[in-house]
Amino acid sequence: MLKTPSAVTPLATGHPVGVSNDEFRAAMSRLAAGVVLVTAQEPPLDPDDPGAPDVEDVGMTATAFMSVSLDPPLVLVSLREGARMDDLLAEQPLWAVSVLSESQRHIAGRFAMKGRISDRLLFEDIPYVRGEVTGAPLVGGALATLECRTEQRVAAGDHTLVIGRVLTAHVPSAEGGPLLHFRGRYRQLG
Repeated sequence: MLKTPSAVTPLATGHPVGVSNDEFRAAMSRLAAGVVLVTAQEPPLDPDDPGAPDVEDVGMTATAFMSVSLDPPLVLVSLREGARMDDLLAEQPLWAVSVLSESQRHIAGRFAMKGRISDRLLFEDIPYVRGEVTGAPLVGGALATLECRTEQRVAAGDHTLVIGRVLTAHVPSAEGGPLLHFRGRYRQLG
Protein backbone atom coordinates (compact mmCIF):
# COMPACT_ATOMS: atom_id res chain seq x y z
CA MET A 1 0.00 0.00 0.00
CA LEU A 2 1.42 3.37 -1.03
CA LYS A 3 1.35 5.97 1.74
CA THR A 4 0.34 9.52 1.01
CA PRO A 5 2.29 12.38 2.60
CA SER A 6 -0.53 12.97 5.08
CA ALA A 7 -0.22 9.36 6.26
CA VAL A 8 3.49 9.72 7.04
CA THR A 9 4.07 10.83 10.61
CA PRO A 10 7.58 11.35 12.02
CA LEU A 11 8.54 9.26 15.03
CA ALA A 12 10.77 10.43 17.87
CA THR A 13 13.70 8.81 16.03
CA GLY A 14 13.15 11.04 13.01
CA HIS A 15 12.02 8.17 10.78
CA PRO A 16 8.58 8.39 9.19
CA VAL A 17 6.13 5.68 10.24
CA GLY A 18 6.70 2.58 8.15
CA VAL A 19 10.31 3.26 7.07
CA SER A 20 12.71 1.14 9.08
CA ASN A 21 16.48 1.16 8.81
CA ASP A 22 16.32 -2.26 7.11
CA GLU A 23 13.72 -1.11 4.56
CA PHE A 24 15.69 2.03 3.76
CA ARG A 25 18.93 0.04 3.45
CA ALA A 26 17.24 -2.52 1.17
CA ALA A 27 15.78 0.18 -1.07
CA MET A 28 19.10 2.02 -1.39
CA SER A 29 20.98 -1.22 -2.09
CA ARG A 30 19.17 -1.27 -5.45
CA LEU A 31 21.20 1.78 -6.52
CA ALA A 32 24.47 0.64 -8.12
CA ALA A 33 27.45 2.68 -6.96
CA GLY A 34 31.08 2.88 -7.96
CA VAL A 35 33.63 1.80 -5.36
CA VAL A 36 36.57 3.97 -4.35
CA LEU A 37 39.36 3.85 -1.80
CA VAL A 38 39.70 7.12 0.12
CA THR A 39 43.17 7.60 1.61
CA ALA A 40 44.95 10.16 3.75
CA GLN A 41 48.00 10.48 5.96
CA GLU A 42 47.63 10.72 9.70
CA PRO A 43 50.39 12.67 11.45
CA PRO A 44 52.26 10.82 14.22
CA LEU A 45 50.51 10.72 17.59
CA ASP A 46 53.76 11.64 19.33
CA PRO A 47 56.01 13.72 17.03
CA ASP A 48 58.70 13.75 19.74
CA ASP A 49 59.04 9.93 19.72
CA PRO A 50 62.00 9.12 17.42
CA GLY A 51 60.77 5.53 17.04
CA ALA A 52 57.31 6.54 15.82
CA PRO A 53 56.65 6.48 12.07
CA ASP A 54 56.56 9.91 10.41
CA VAL A 55 53.00 9.40 9.20
CA GLU A 56 50.40 6.66 9.19
CA ASP A 57 48.50 5.85 6.00
CA VAL A 58 44.75 5.48 6.48
CA GLY A 59 42.30 4.04 3.96
CA MET A 60 38.55 3.48 3.72
CA THR A 61 36.30 1.92 1.09
CA ALA A 62 33.47 4.22 0.02
CA THR A 63 30.51 3.85 -2.32
CA ALA A 64 28.93 7.24 -1.58
CA PHE A 65 31.27 9.28 -3.78
CA MET A 66 30.32 11.64 -6.58
CA SER A 67 31.31 14.57 -8.74
CA VAL A 68 29.79 17.85 -7.54
CA SER A 69 31.11 20.58 -9.83
CA LEU A 70 33.26 21.05 -12.91
CA ASP A 71 34.14 24.68 -12.21
CA PRO A 72 35.70 24.54 -9.73
CA PRO A 73 36.35 20.78 -9.79
CA LEU A 74 34.67 19.41 -6.65
CA VAL A 75 33.85 15.90 -5.41
CA LEU A 76 31.91 14.65 -2.40
CA VAL A 77 32.40 11.62 -0.18
CA SER A 78 30.02 10.59 2.59
CA LEU A 79 31.71 9.36 5.79
CA ARG A 80 30.07 7.72 8.77
CA GLU A 81 30.17 10.24 11.64
CA GLY A 82 32.89 9.32 14.11
CA ALA A 83 34.64 6.88 11.74
CA ARG A 84 38.43 7.06 11.72
CA MET A 85 38.44 8.74 8.28
CA ASP A 86 35.80 11.26 9.37
CA ASP A 87 37.87 12.17 12.43
CA LEU A 88 41.07 12.37 10.38
CA LEU A 89 39.59 14.56 7.64
CA ALA A 90 38.23 16.91 10.30
CA GLU A 91 41.90 17.66 11.13
CA GLN A 92 43.75 16.84 7.90
CA PRO A 93 42.45 18.70 4.81
CA LEU A 94 44.40 16.68 2.19
CA TRP A 95 43.13 13.32 0.96
CA ALA A 96 43.02 11.16 -2.14
CA VAL A 97 40.68 8.83 -4.01
CA SER A 98 41.44 5.77 -6.13
CA VAL A 99 38.56 4.64 -8.37
CA LEU A 100 38.80 0.85 -8.09
CA SER A 101 38.65 -1.49 -11.06
CA GLU A 102 36.70 -4.74 -11.19
CA SER A 103 39.92 -6.65 -10.45
CA GLN A 104 40.41 -4.79 -7.15
CA ARG A 105 37.52 -6.32 -5.20
CA HIS A 106 40.01 -7.65 -2.62
CA ILE A 107 41.19 -4.10 -1.88
CA ALA A 108 37.62 -2.87 -1.40
CA GLY A 109 36.84 -5.75 0.95
CA ARG A 110 40.02 -5.33 2.92
CA PHE A 111 39.42 -1.64 3.69
CA ALA A 112 35.69 -2.15 4.40
CA MET A 113 36.18 -4.68 7.20
CA LYS A 114 34.92 -3.73 10.64
CA GLY A 115 37.35 -4.31 13.48
CA ARG A 116 40.17 -4.69 10.98
CA ILE A 117 43.87 -4.80 11.65
CA SER A 118 46.12 -1.76 11.40
CA ASP A 119 45.93 0.16 8.15
CA ARG A 120 49.72 -0.13 7.87
CA LEU A 121 49.33 -3.88 7.41
CA LEU A 122 46.44 -3.43 4.97
CA PHE A 123 48.62 -1.34 2.65
CA GLU A 124 51.59 -3.72 2.97
CA ASP A 125 51.11 -5.78 -0.21
CA ILE A 126 49.09 -3.31 -2.30
CA PRO A 127 51.01 -1.50 -5.04
CA TYR A 128 50.64 2.27 -4.71
CA VAL A 129 52.40 5.55 -5.32
CA ARG A 130 52.26 8.63 -3.14
CA GLY A 131 50.23 11.55 -4.38
CA GLU A 132 52.41 14.46 -5.46
CA VAL A 133 50.29 16.99 -3.52
CA THR A 134 48.73 15.03 -0.65
CA GLY A 135 51.32 12.31 -0.05
CA ALA A 136 48.36 9.92 0.34
CA PRO A 137 48.51 6.46 -1.26
CA LEU A 138 47.12 6.19 -4.82
CA VAL A 139 46.41 2.55 -5.65
CA GLY A 140 48.23 1.04 -8.63
CA GLY A 141 45.85 -0.28 -11.30
CA ALA A 142 43.04 2.09 -10.29
CA LEU A 143 40.89 3.40 -13.15
CA ALA A 144 41.41 6.98 -11.97
CA THR A 145 43.05 8.82 -9.08
CA LEU A 146 42.23 12.19 -7.54
CA GLU A 147 43.95 14.28 -4.91
CA CYS A 148 41.72 16.63 -2.96
CA ARG A 149 41.66 19.39 -0.35
CA THR A 150 38.59 19.71 1.86
CA GLU A 151 36.50 22.76 1.01
CA GLN A 152 33.48 22.07 3.19
CA ARG A 153 32.12 19.57 5.72
CA VAL A 154 28.37 19.18 6.11
CA ALA A 155 26.71 17.22 8.91
CA ALA A 156 23.98 15.02 7.42
CA GLY A 157 22.24 12.67 9.86
CA ASP A 158 24.73 10.03 10.99
CA HIS A 159 27.22 10.96 8.23
CA THR A 160 29.49 13.83 7.27
CA LEU A 161 29.53 14.98 3.66
CA VAL A 162 33.08 16.02 2.80
CA ILE A 163 33.34 18.23 -0.28
CA GLY A 164 36.83 18.39 -1.72
CA ARG A 165 38.47 20.54 -4.38
CA VAL A 166 40.26 18.29 -6.87
CA LEU A 167 43.94 19.26 -6.99
CA THR A 168 45.13 16.51 -9.36
CA ALA A 169 43.28 14.02 -11.55
CA HIS A 170 44.90 11.16 -13.46
CA VAL A 171 43.65 8.22 -15.50
CA PRO A 172 46.55 5.80 -15.05
CA SER A 173 44.74 2.68 -16.28
CA ALA A 174 42.29 2.32 -19.14
CA GLU A 175 42.07 -1.44 -18.64
CA GLY A 176 39.02 -3.19 -17.22
CA GLY A 177 35.72 -1.95 -15.96
CA PRO A 178 34.68 -0.34 -12.70
CA LEU A 179 34.05 -2.16 -9.45
CA LEU A 180 30.41 -1.65 -8.46
CA HIS A 181 28.44 -2.19 -5.27
CA PHE A 182 24.87 -3.43 -5.80
CA ARG A 183 22.46 -5.27 -3.46
CA GLY A 184 25.11 -5.52 -0.75
CA ARG A 185 27.81 -7.13 -2.93
CA TYR A 186 30.69 -6.08 -5.13
CA ARG A 187 29.91 -6.57 -8.81
CA GLN A 188 31.23 -5.82 -12.27
CA LEU A 189 29.54 -4.62 -15.44
CA GLY A 190 28.20 -7.23 -17.80
